[in-house]
Amino acid sequence: MAQKKGPTKGSGGKHRLKLRGKGPTPKAEDRVYHKAYKAKQENLKRQAADPRLAARRRAERFTGDTTDLVLGRNAVLEALRVGVPSSQLYIGTRIEHDDRTREIIRLAGQAGLNILEADRLELNHIAHSSNHQGVALKVQPYEYSSLAKLAEKAEKHAAAVTSVGGSTAVSARPLFIALDGVTDPQNLGAVIRSAAAFGASGVILPERRSASVTAAAWKVSAGAAAHLPVARVVNLTKAIEGLRERGYYAVGLDGGGNAMVGETGFETDPLIVVLGSEGKGLSRLVREACDAIAGIPISSSVESLNASVAAGISLYAVATARRKTGEAQAAA
Repeated sequence: MAQKKGPTKGSGGKHRLKLRGKGPTPKAEDRVYHKAYKAKQENLKRQAADPRLAARRRAERFTGDTTDLVLGRNAVLEALRVGVPSSQLYIGTRIEHDDRTREIIRLAGQAGLNILEADRLELNHIAHSSNHQGVALKVQPYEYSSLAKLAEKAEKHAAAVTSVGGSTAVSARPLFIALDGVTDPQNLGAVIRSAAAFGASGVILPERRSASVTAAAWKVSAGAAAHLPVARVVNLTKAIEGLRERGYYAVGLDGGGNAMVGETGFETDPLIVVLGSEGKGLSRLVREACDAIAGIPISSSVESLNASVAAGISLYAVATARRKTGEAQAAA
């Protein structure tokens, strides 16, 4: 049945929609015809003309994570000398140049870096600090490797050396360093340097609760981070278990170990040396994933060793055990 035409039910009838509101009243400074709007525009123009604020806006375009910056003349010069991958060099305007700054500019030019001038205020904002001595180096993000590819590469290298023969075959067997809870990037850099010195195949880091390869780690590694690959894994325990399935053995370092470093019996096998943090040591699950727990004999007056120091001692012990085994096999 057709409905009869006429006013609809409810307030307003057929013109009800016209009674709807148009929202809250705009602020006075947002109404173009209001004097508060003109005052706001004039204030914005004054701010835009302020050189201090203009410098801040320019600096904000380049401001990022300070962990990607190397600050100070000595630090920047050392980073450029060891070949830390970088993208930009910020140099202060009207700074007093010396031999270091001239060498910095020369090395940056040879490396093809973008050299940008910035005044003191801009550098302060870029570095989030005033302790930059007029120079700041922006380091490129580190490219981590895949653990599976590292293991495959190490195994192929070991197989190639074994086929040639000789006493170096034992020393060429895969050797990885895994860090559990080491959060200091300087410790990480020192571990990378020691691992490269003793011919390790790579370093394994967990993604969480671990230091990253930042500018500080690059600096301490003295360029070793450019040659020794580092892998990041989601779960360190599962990564160790995955390598064990490939024939590796895992030895954790802890003060309460049942053996001494270099005397576990696994040194001449494909090996993972696992280090914990200086304070907490190895986590429970990582400890359970290890085939053996080894300790370093130290004085009772010292509670524990720095992670990088422990890494150097353990790597030396492994290298010594492998060298002696290789010499014995060659003599036989």
